[in-house]
Amino acid sequence: MSEAIALARQASDLGEVPIGCVVVHDATADIIGRGYNRRETDRDPTAHAEILAIRAAAEALGGWRLADTTLYVTLEPCAMCAGAIVHARIARVIFGAHDPKTGAAGSVFDLLQHERHNHRVEVREGVLGDEAGELLRGFFRTRR
Repeated sequence: MSEAIALARQASDLGEVPIGCVVVHDATADIIGRGYNRRETDRDPTAHAEILAIRAAAEALGGWRLADTTLYVTLEPCAMCAGAIVHARIARVIFGAHDPKTGAAGSVFDLLQHERHNHRVEVREGVLGDEAGELLRGFFRTRR
């Protein structure tokens, strides 16, 4: 999670919402995907930290199935990212801060463990959540 927070800081330095994400291969404990928010930089509404990290992980493994991986992200995934996580068959998601407006890992929706999906993702919440939340609060405080 510390690496995800470092990536969130990089996003903030670019004027992006400070969200960072890494995907770790469980067998080796190597980071195989990294991403941070780049929606403004790339002018792409799908350039969320999770999407970019998942793309990098799939490239590193040479396929879209990421079954033996854990995704660490500083903010609870949104519905789009939760859908990508489920479709990529990621085993676990560990997130920092809750997202009470659009969180799709239990705060507003629970798409990662929805009974109708063919894959359910193990979720752990609140890991370094205070630090991740403060990054977000500080970012938005300067914008108001």
